[in-house]
Amino acid sequence: MSLSETLAGYLLQRQPDETARQNARRGVWDFIAACWPVLTGQVPDSGLPKLRQLYPATHPASSALLLGYAGHALDYDDFHAGFHGHPSTVILPALFAWCESRDDFPLHAFLDAYISGVEMAGRLGLAVTSQHYIAGHHNTATLGTLAATAALARLSGATIPQTEIALGIAATQASGLRAQFGSQVKALHAGWAAERAVQAVQLALAGFEGQQHGVIEAFLQTASGGQAQPLRLTEHWGDPWRITSPGLEFKPFPVCSGTHSAAEAARQLRSQALAQGCDLPLWLASLRRIEIAFPPGGDIAPSIRQPSNGIEARFSLEYVTAAMLIYGELRLSDFAEGPVNPQIMALAARVERCPDLSAPPDAVDPTQRFHQITLLCNDGTSLIQRRTRRQSLADPVDVAQKLAQAFQNEPTAIRERLLQDCTLTDSGQLQRLTITLAETLKRPHVEE
Repeated sequence: MSLSETLAGYLLQRQPDETARQNARRGVWDFIAACWPVLTGQVPDSGLPKLRQLYPATHPASSALLLGYAGHALDYDDFHAGFHGHPSTVILPALFAWCESRDDFPLHAFLDAYISGVEMAGRLGLAVTSQHYIAGHHNTATLGTLAATAALARLSGATIPQTEIALGIAATQASGLRAQFGSQVKALHAGWAAERAVQAVQLALAGFEGQQHGVIEAFLQTASGGQAQPLRLTEHWGDPWRITSPGLEFKPFPVCSGTHSAAEAARQLRSQALAQGCDLPLWLASLRRIEIAFPPGGDIAPSIRQPSNGIEARFSLEYVTAAMLIYGELRLSDFAEGPVNPQIMALAARVERCPDLSAPPDAVDPTQRFHQITLLCNDGTSLIQRRTRRQSLADPVDVAQKLAQAFQNEPTAIRERLLQDCTLTDSGQLQRLTITLAETLKRPHVEE
C-alpha cells in the first residue's frame, strides 16, 4: 500500500481508548476557554469584526475560519510538542463547523475524530522534522491544515480513497510563515487552516478529482527540505495516542510558549525578593541588567525584542520577563491590542539575551529547553533562577479553572449551563455547545 492509503486506513479505522477521549474533553475545555473571551468581546480584538464582515458564518468553511481565528487570537490555546504548534485551534473549529450542518451529534465520533486529528498533527511534526519550523514555516498553519482535514475525514464518514484525495488537496494548500508572528495574521493562520480542511473534505466527498497517491510524500519532502522521515507518520499509530503521550500542553499565560519558563523564573525571583521584605519599586529600580540564558535557537518563536503593541509583546522575551517581575502575573490587558505598557518597556530595556552556547541547540532536543534569568543589581550582587521546560510541564494547568474564568462575566444560569455542556458526557451537550458557538459567531460584536 502507498503511504497515503496506509495513513487513511489508520485514520478511519483505529479506535481510541477512554483515556484518550477524556484527554480530548480537556482539550475542548481549553479551546473554549481560549476563544470565548474573543468571541464575546471580553478582550478587545479588531480582527474578528473585519473577518465576520468578509466571511459571514453562513456555511461551515467560514464558521471554521472565524472559530480558528478566535481560538488563536490570544495565543492562549494549547500546544503539542511533536507538532511544534497549536493543534486544537485548527482541528476543533473544523469539527464544530462541520457539526453545524448535521442532524445528529454522535459524541464519540466527534471525540475520536479530534483524537485522530491530534495524532496526525503530532506525527506530521515528527515526519517533517524541526527543519520545517526552522525554515520559517508556521506549523499550526501548514501541518494544521492536514491535521484538521484528517479529523474531518473521519467525522464525515469519508472512504479511504476520499480521505487520500482530501489529504492531497489539503497538502497542496498548506501554507503559513512565522514572519507573520506578532500580527493578526498569525491567528488567521489557524482560521485559514480550519477553513481549508472543510473545503478539502467537501471537495473530496463531492467527487472532485485529485491525485490519490504521492502527494503526501511530496509534501513531506518539500516541507522538510529533503530531510523527511515518512515512517514516523504511520508507525505505531495510536500506541500510545498522542493526545495522551506526550499530550496537549495547556498554557498558563496568554503569550508565546517559548517565553513561559522565562516568565516562571521571573516570578520565582520576584517572590523571593518579596519574601525577604524588599520594597518592590526600590528592588526593581536596583536592577542594573537582566540577563536571560537559553539554548541556541531557543528564541526563534519569541523573536521580537522591542514590541510596538500588545500583540507583538506576546513574542518578546524582554517584555514578558519585565511584566512578570513588575506584576507577578501576565495580564491580558498588557498583551491585548493597543500600545505597550510604558512601565514594562522601561524595565524590558534592561533585558539582554545571552544564548548558552554550551547547551544543545533547541532544534536538536527541544525537551531540554530552559531559561535562566540573572538579575545584576546596582550594589554588585546578583540573583539567579533557572526554570526548565520539564519543570513547567510538571506543574499542570487547571483547565477547568481556566474555563470557569472564561465564563466569569456570563450570568449565573448561562455560566452553569455552559460549564455543564462542556463536560461532553452525552451527545445532547455536544449539540448545545455546537449551537452556542454558531450563535455566538452570528451575534453583533462589540467592535461592530
